Amino acid sequence: MFFDNDSSAILLLEDGTYFEGLSFGALGTISGEVVFNTGMTGYQEVITDPSYYGQLITFTYPEIGNTGVNSEDNESLHPSVKGVIARQISKTSSNWRHEILFEKWLKDENVVGIHGIDTRALVRHLRESGTLNGIISSESSYSIDELFSLLKKSPSMSGLNLVDKVTTKDSYQVTSICPVSFDQRIKNTKTIPYNVVAIDFGIKQSILDRLVAHGCEVTVLPSNASISDVLDLSPEGVFLSNGPGDPSTVDSGIQLAKNLIKFEKLPVFGICLGHQILGLALGGKTFKLPYGHRGLNHPCGLNGKVEITSQNHGFALNSESLNNEKIKITRFNLNDQTVAAISVIDRPFFGVQYHPEASPGPHDADHHFNHFVTLIEDRRRIVD
Repeated sequence: MFFDNDSSAILLLEDGTYFEGLSFGALGTISGEVVFNTGMTGYQEVITDPSYYGQLITFTYPEIGNTGVNSEDNESLHPSVKGVIARQISKTSSNWRHEILFEKWLKDENVVGIHGIDTRALVRHLRESGTLNGIISSESSYSIDELFSLLKKSPSMSGLNLVDKVTTKDSYQVTSICPVSFDQRIKNTKTIPYNVVAIDFGIKQSILDRLVAHGCEVTVLPSNASISDVLDLSPEGVFLSNGPGDPSTVDSGIQLAKNLIKFEKLPVFGICLGHQILGLALGGKTFKLPYGHRGLNHPCGLNGKVEITSQNHGFALNSESLNNEKIKITRFNLNDQTVAAISVIDRPFFGVQYHPEASPGPHDADHHFNHFVTLIEDRRRIVD
């Protein structure tokens, strides 16, 4: 059998490929879509990003955990991933902000992990075959056939609505600045803050931090918020957040976006899933990428202008489905020419597929937040 000792673990893919390794974090058996992130930093932000909900995340960087975990870098209160796959984990932490060991944190949060496998071989396999469901087990009581039976019950990400799993249940306000003192990006200096409503499809904390840093006071509403819920707050702008799962299944969000675009002067900004929902509301269609875009160095641009971006998505807008009389594609992913950003012609509506808030990743794209508040400021001048 695969379990030679108490620390053995196995990763089994739906096509029968398997990798033997060692367990870390919590002991258990968990299944989900196996994806990979090519970033060299930011494992804590990745693991707590709600857009990864239900997935088994593979880190291509050969060692993770060496900076530990701290309370300031979480993108949500708890890990969103089901499992972690790594080549090697650090048993110690060396960082001035470290509060808890990486492995202990995963164990306390009940996240199952496997390390000691050839992650290069795994990623090459996923790139060649496309994303696959998989199962991690550190429980020796299961046979390979039993693990296969459990794996077959794991749903495909296509057609799966996961937003309900991560959205807030109640509305709340965000007005405080990011607590990380060494972040030297723009800070809020607005005397009269911009009143922004954010729809939470799985919103990252760093997105809220960047909105506040650019002068916004943000009211966060659940994903099933109606147009009346939004308008009752008299917003100067509306933000559509990132989130997990298949965007085409988020019916309430798509309907809300359809209603929002009837208000021709109200700025609307979408990131990742929010960008896709905006595109769907405008009549576009989405499709599942072979293995997704997840990393910190994806080039996006158009007409000779390029920014290096942080990305995490498994779906994208179909460029041919977008009405070019209404929608302008403002950036492409330069690796595969998929749609990376859109804007609506003669309307203050725009979306970006990547993550301008970074966390982790480069800050090249932070200017999109400034564009959003500039649209709000322009609207203020008209209203006033």
